[in-house]
Amino acid sequence: MQEFKWPYPLDYGKEEKITADVLILGGGIAGCMAAISAARKGQKVVVVEKGATKMSGAGGSGCDHWESAATNPCSKVTPEELTQAMLDDNDGYNNGISHYIECREGYDRLLDIEKMGGKIRDTEDEFVGAAFRDEATKLMFAYDYENKITLRVWGTTFKPAMYREMKKLGIRIVDRVMVTSLLTQSGNQGNRCIGATGLHTRTGKFYIFSSKSTIMCLSRPARIWMFSSDHTGLCEFRPTQCIGDGHAMGWRIGAEFTMMEKSVRTEFSAAGRSYPPYGAGNNHNSWYGASIIDSTGKEIPYADRDGKILKSVEERFLPAKGQKFFMKGGSVDDPKHAIEGPETLPFGDMLKKGYKLPFYADLTTLPDTERRAIWGMMIGEEGKTRVPVYENYKKAGFDPTKHVLQCYGTGWTSASFLPQERQLFGLPGGFLNDWELKTNIEGLYAAGDCLYASNCYGHAASTGYYAGRHASAYALKEGIIEPDKNQTEAEKKRIYAPLQNNPETSIGWKELNMGISKTMQNYCGDAKSDDLLNTGLKILKNYEKDVVPATFAYNPHELMRLLEVFDILTVSQMIIYASLARKSSSKVLCFNRIDNEQEETENDRRLITLRLAENKVVYDEKPLDFFGDLKDNYEKFNQDYMGGKQNV
Repeated sequence: MQEFKWPYPLDYGKEEKITADVLILGGGIAGCMAAISAARKGQKVVVVEKGATKMSGAGGSGCDHWESAATNPCSKVTPEELTQAMLDDNDGYNNGISHYIECREGYDRLLDIEKMGGKIRDTEDEFVGAAFRDEATKLMFAYDYENKITLRVWGTTFKPAMYREMKKLGIRIVDRVMVTSLLTQSGNQGNRCIGATGLHTRTGKFYIFSSKSTIMCLSRPARIWMFSSDHTGLCEFRPTQCIGDGHAMGWRIGAEFTMMEKSVRTEFSAAGRSYPPYGAGNNHNSWYGASIIDSTGKEIPYADRDGKILKSVEERFLPAKGQKFFMKGGSVDDPKHAIEGPETLPFGDMLKKGYKLPFYADLTTLPDTERRAIWGMMIGEEGKTRVPVYENYKKAGFDPTKHVLQCYGTGWTSASFLPQERQLFGLPGGFLNDWELKTNIEGLYAAGDCLYASNCYGHAASTGYYAGRHASAYALKEGIIEPDKNQTEAEKKRIYAPLQNNPETSIGWKELNMGISKTMQNYCGDAKSDDLLNTGLKILKNYEKDVVPATFAYNPHELMRLLEVFDILTVSQMIIYASLARKSSSKVLCFNRIDNEQEETENDRRLITLRLAENKVVYDEKPLDFFGDLKDNYEKFNQDYMGGKQNV
């Protein structure tokens, strides 16, 4: 067999030094918008991205809806009302700061993207006369057609538009470089962040980035509980490269995190047992409004939040009597809205009612505009759906005017996903932030998916742009500090170590990832107790001590994958530390204590924070509403923006 030859030059150990006023880590939605914001403030901006910025990140391939556009001209809901609904819907376990920014500035960011060349309106009049279209503005809305706070958009056009704007602004983009660590003043944990290091994923070159301020825009963790070496692309909802590197490197320098104990059982991913996200029929999120039938063609009736059976398709998109508004794709003001079907009835009750498996999503009976909005816009613009779902299903012969699509997932088939098959999904843990989106580490800001209780495209774009403004203001007051030589040399030694090992006696990234996931399933799954958690922590520490030094990578790409798994190992330990600190069960955090069956009391309802100080875990607490009055505090910190200077 012919020996494989690596197609790129190998530059292991070679260094390249790059300096910036504002350094952006991650070229996803938050990173691009942060870079554009900082560049418009006159800053010298550098973006570091593991993939190719033009289409990279969790939202790089598109989005079908833009939540929380409370200030759009058709909205009947204020930013304050919408943010409070988000807080209430999650019993207070939410990021009031970042979601108020999303609600207050989300529509501004859409207008920004439109000016860059993104498509946010039905400019070709494809949906004239549709119930969800505003004829004056040509804006299109999803879910709640009365209050109009969620816009349908052509999200596949957004990332290329941002990329063009970044090039126009002269932003330096460093693609194919994985950020491996954050640098601190004098190399000490807890000190000011002064830059980062990186590894080129094709050549292996080592990068040293120095900056006045740094914005963390990397994705949330993934592949913690679920991993399949044969189906890596189905292991998580987000792209393979989005695994939470930022959490791990932030943890190592002493950044503070919260809600890390939260994990959600979800059918979006289950390694080899899952289906492409949004590639199976249902009646929620991107498929909202679809009719559901059983295998005999019997339709499952829709019901509003009060249990009233809805007679028409139009009623599915309107609030119930006395209900101010709802957001089917996200939070609601009253979560009792429902569909009398698999979402709300226990699986056994569905069968007792006479419904026959399997269930199907039926678009054939919908009005033409509703059908085309779901199949072709919602499915086709959202995330990964353009090629694997929309294009491939069409090639296979699927016609939504004639065919129904079988449903998959918990409650929809004869198989359910297991309690230990979990994700950091739906407002997970992350960096704790203040009203400037600054972390507890001086000079380090955070935006998008790495923030605690993060959520969706509009949240990433809004918080990214916001962090760019505030990080720029900080950079204007500070200077560049030369990185500590001992710190950079230690990092080089750490990341290159696997290259020295013998492949015959070492293990690769997939084996280690599998071991971590199995450990988390067994000892930090649905049922939690101190004994289980401490056993899991001991195993993970043994992996760190004995297995990590025995790993091997053949080339820079495999080295990148291995470094990702090292970060997964770090984040897994963070999750167990956070879980040990929460002593009572919490439904909203999907946290089940079997050694204390008591549900959390009012005294237990608080954010548990954790960080490293002198390499020891330090815990603290914050009230759920530590951020104070939303409107007053936002306006206190954003006078310049409110004065109309946002586009300079």
